[in-house]
Amino acid sequence: MKRLAGLSTLALIISTTSGCGWLWGDEGYFRDRGSDYLSARQTAPMQVPVEGETRPLDPLLPIPQQVADTSATGKYEVPRPQRLAVAADTSDFSVQSAGETRWLVAQYAPSQVWVAARQFFTDNGFSIAEERRQTGEFVTAWQTAADLNDELVRDLGIQEGETRVRVRVEPGVQRNTSEIFVVSVKRPAGSSADVAWPETSSNKELDRVLLDELQASLDRSSQQGGSVSLLAERDFDAPSRVNLTEDGSGNPTLQLDSDFDRAWSSIGRALQAADVRVEDLDRSLGVYYVNLSEGANDPDDKPGFFSRLFGGAPDKDEIEARAERYQVRLTRAGNGVQVTLDKSIDTVAPADVARRVLSLIKDNLG
Repeated sequence: MKRLAGLSTLALIISTTSGCGWLWGDEGYFRDRGSDYLSARQTAPMQVPVEGETRPLDPLLPIPQQVADTSATGKYEVPRPQRLAVAADTSDFSVQSAGETRWLVAQYAPSQVWVAARQFFTDNGFSIAEERRQTGEFVTAWQTAADLNDELVRDLGIQEGETRVRVRVEPGVQRNTSEIFVVSVKRPAGSSADVAWPETSSNKELDRVLLDELQASLDRSSQQGGSVSLLAERDFDAPSRVNLTEDGSGNPTLQLDSDFDRAWSSIGRALQAADVRVEDLDRSLGVYYVNLSEGANDPDDKPGFFSRLFGGAPDKDEIEARAERYQVRLTRAGNGVQVTLDKSIDTVAPADVARRVLSLIKDNLG
């Protein structure tokens, strides 16, 4: 009760003195300090002893020049904030490194950078001795500095001996990206000995410059509006030889002269092109689970409102009733891949069905 009475008395005192200048006026204790910055002035820099150590400091809240001008009158208008600078577009090509390994990452599919990378080397005087598009690799011939572009030779620092380069284009971790690896080897001038490719780069500086120059060339091509899509993807990834044969038991098989990675992606595209429904897949087992009674999945092919309302789209029971499920199985066989059609993991598909499906795949491999 006493506390309440004290607060009431204090409120009464404040209300009766509200007109007093010492409390609320310009010089009062509770005066408005919102415009104090208008009279602020810069002071001389603090002097530090000679033996002291200084570091430059930028002011966090610099005072506008107009405020220090005593001739300025009227209400100060706060200027609009400056537009933030827009960062430059991220390049589609970047050099990555992990340990002693460096490689070039491109935001394009391997088929789209193959010719552009090859063109870079031929434009700079390299002769292509071997190329294997199905494995994404090409190798240059043994060449001296006199054979190559003078500007590139200066950057590479090639003075004596002969140099050979191997370039490998692989699918990247993310879809529709590529990883480009460059490895070079050297041998003394006049030597005809064959030098084996090292597991890791033995000419790190040379390979680093080659990657940097390749990146710059691809960047320029992209910025100039040129396209690096110079080769059809199916021509790049398709196996070089595809044969429809039979195994020892007379079951149809498809033989692909390709590594497993290329074969896997090629079979997937062939099934899509052949309008075969892929309901599931397991890359570790090398199996595409297909349903021959349904067309290929098309994310844009959705039933409309009235089709759903009046039952125009088939329901799950209808799909299950007519399903023809098989397994397209890829198996490594020597230096190639064997493709078969199975009913299940331990049952082969009927020969006529297998031959029909494998023929469809073969016709759509390109």
